[in-house]
Amino acid sequence: MTRILVIKLAALGDVVQAFGPFAAIRAHHPGAEITLLTTPPYAALLRGSPWFDRIWADGRPAWSNLPAVLRLARRLRGAGFARVYDLQTSSRSSRYRWFVGRQAEWSGIAGGASHPHANPARDAMHTVERQREQLEMAGIRDFPAPDLEWLQADLSGFALPARFCLLVPGASPLRPGKRWPAAQFGALAAGLELPAVIIGAAAEAPLAATIRQAAPGAIDLTGRTSFAAIGALARRAEFAVGNDTGPSHLIAAAGCPTLTLFGPDSDPALCAPRGRAVAVLRHAPLAGLDVVAVRQALAALRVG
Repeated sequence: MTRILVIKLAALGDVVQAFGPFAAIRAHHPGAEITLLTTPPYAALLRGSPWFDRIWADGRPAWSNLPAVLRLARRLRGAGFARVYDLQTSSRSSRYRWFVGRQAEWSGIAGGASHPHANPARDAMHTVERQREQLEMAGIRDFPAPDLEWLQADLSGFALPARFCLLVPGASPLRPGKRWPAAQFGALAAGLELPAVIIGAAAEAPLAATIRQAAPGAIDLTGRTSFAAIGALARRAEFAVGNDTGPSHLIAAAGCPTLTLFGPDSDPALCAPRGRAVAVLRHAPLAGLDVVAVRQALAALRVG
């Protein structure tokens, strides 16, 4: 049996935008044994997907942890992979070519790759188009829409109303410029005709508390949702508004109409969420974005 390795280590938004490539690789190699090399949070997410036979979660050991690096190197060398699709395309993942062995075909940017993504303008492309072009250069031509029905979770414990929307007020704590102020989310929620469900990491609970001061009917689920639960919530929600952060990508990919708010810290032309119905609103600085503008953009998205 042919053995294929796919490398995608992080982060959530990037992993979500690789769902299409994952599906294309599986369709191109229907009889192969396909292994995903990733990290623990995304291993837990993708174990329910139909794209991989094996998932390895030890894909990013610290370089200073020599025993862990050697274990990964031995594991990769001993697996007998015939082809590798490096969708991380980082300096780290490119080094893994030496671990796998030069006998394996390699799609990526590593030196000496058999199927290099040989486009000098690749970094100016949106992630979705960049990865598609990479796979096309490796001989993949069929790109079926990824089926996300596997993104299921039991939501009964959340006591959700019949109608609700999702708010994603968080983002990387290291990049505060990517966060629309929680008070502004609160003002938005207070003017909606249906309750908002707030999602995010446990550390983002103070953002939810600020929103609920303005909109007491909002439901705080920060720290309570797995990635699969976010996907399940997205399929039930009427729409979502969120910052440029991983959960917004997952919500959009699941088919929920999603308005994503961008500041100057990231470029939607390179990394905006993709999905059935997605709109982007960008303002510099993001903190200066007016609630009225968000309401107008949201109304246009819902009409569309």
